[in-house]
Amino acid sequence: MDLFRRKSVSALQAEAETDHSLKRALGALNLTALGIGAIIGTGIFVLTGTVAAVNAGPAVVLSFTIAGVASIFAALCYSEFASLVPMAGSAYTYGYATLGELFAWIIGWDLVLEYALGAVTVAIGWSGYVVSFLKDVGINIPPALAAATGTDILGPDGKTVIGHALFNLPAIVIIAVVTWLLVVGIKESANFNNIIVLVKVAVVLLFIVFAVHAINPANWHPFMPAPTDDTGQHFGWSGVMAGAGVVFFAYIGFDAVSTAAQEAKNPQRDMPIGIIASLLICTVLYIIVSGIATGVMSYKDLNVPDPIAVVADHAGLGILMREIIKLGAIAGLSSVILVMLLGQSRVFWSMSKDGLLPQFVNKIHPKFQTPYITSIVTGVFVAVFSAILTVREAASLVSIGTLLAFVIVSIGIMVLRVREPNLHRPFKAPWIWFTAPMGAISAAYLMKSLPLTTWYRLLIWFVIGMVIYFAYSSSHSKLKTSN
Repeated sequence: MDLFRRKSVSALQAEAETDHSLKRALGALNLTALGIGAIIGTGIFVLTGTVAAVNAGPAVVLSFTIAGVASIFAALCYSEFASLVPMAGSAYTYGYATLGELFAWIIGWDLVLEYALGAVTVAIGWSGYVVSFLKDVGINIPPALAAATGTDILGPDGKTVIGHALFNLPAIVIIAVVTWLLVVGIKESANFNNIIVLVKVAVVLLFIVFAVHAINPANWHPFMPAPTDDTGQHFGWSGVMAGAGVVFFAYIGFDAVSTAAQEAKNPQRDMPIGIIASLLICTVLYIIVSGIATGVMSYKDLNVPDPIAVVADHAGLGILMREIIKLGAIAGLSSVILVMLLGQSRVFWSMSKDGLLPQFVNKIHPKFQTPYITSIVTGVFVAVFSAILTVREAASLVSIGTLLAFVIVSIGIMVLRVREPNLHRPFKAPWIWFTAPMGAISAAYLMKSLPLTTWYRLLIWFVIGMVIYFAYSSSHSKLKTSN
């Protein structure tokens, strides 16, 4: 039963009170901005177009709604855990407290798919917008250095393949810059994020206000195009669900707020505010923007790297507005990368403190009070994969990794309610015996909607994680060595 040894909630709470190795500098507004910073990004600026064109048609609005509802159930469970156990490890720590070490390892390993590959996906989207923006101002990045390895490079006619990309250089550059910022300090990172969030929310609101006049209701018909193949991934209700599984990636971020719990000034009060407020604000914006995008243009024409800028152009908003949207997307995607890398480095740091990863990983920078080793390791890992993967390959893996985390957190909150019903809970998820099961069921259903290849990749990742756990982590666990 050593595999299921647990950390007690009271011990975790005491550790949160006494461990001051990370600087507590974030308030409720900072945490909400972190959530919005992580959520509004590739989902709204990139996946809106690709999911409409490939999976759901105008019914991409339903895909966003379904994914948003599933996220709200999970967000309530995360909020209760974050106020109860305000530790940096997020779902990893929650799993340790409720389901035991093996599940904690599984979820910690799984979170690499969410945060690290999340940053990969967003870096790829960032690259697409940067290349497009620079081209507009007369700077051309060679196609061979601006796409995933092996991507076809098309000739002037848009059809003839004239070569293949080597790697995505702009994606590497943004990862390097954000990694440096995270090493320098959490307060500096949060202030940078706050400014960017204001910029990108303003850009999204400008798009909504100025593009709504160009909606042609004919573009919404058929609202849910008939299925076009036997895979169940393209149009029809199964296409909507497949789209929901992909755009679920667009909501990832509110849970990343929980990884900053040990850097929050008053986590018991502010963590639930940051998690829930950021998710609700972004859900409303997503639904409105996806409806406008498919109303202004035919969904068939939205499978492009910068769909919102293309929609703005089609709506006649002019070159200036198109460039403002591109700049907003670039800024917005930068903040998503920042929060994803922040989340991943804090999870690694927590796992190392527990002995499940080598001890050198949890070193804190003497001047900046940041886990700089995990930040640098994460940055190198993300830079390599952002240079060689495509956006859809990475996004599907991120979605399945996050959904699995949501299933475990939703189950964990029910286990803790039964095992320790008298714990003081600063925030209690409402209607827990409805909310938590619905969180687990809806996340599992969205996982089922993802392509089989994504499941194979998840299985391979899981096997690699199990090998590492039994070869190193199980024997080095501090819970084991302390007994």
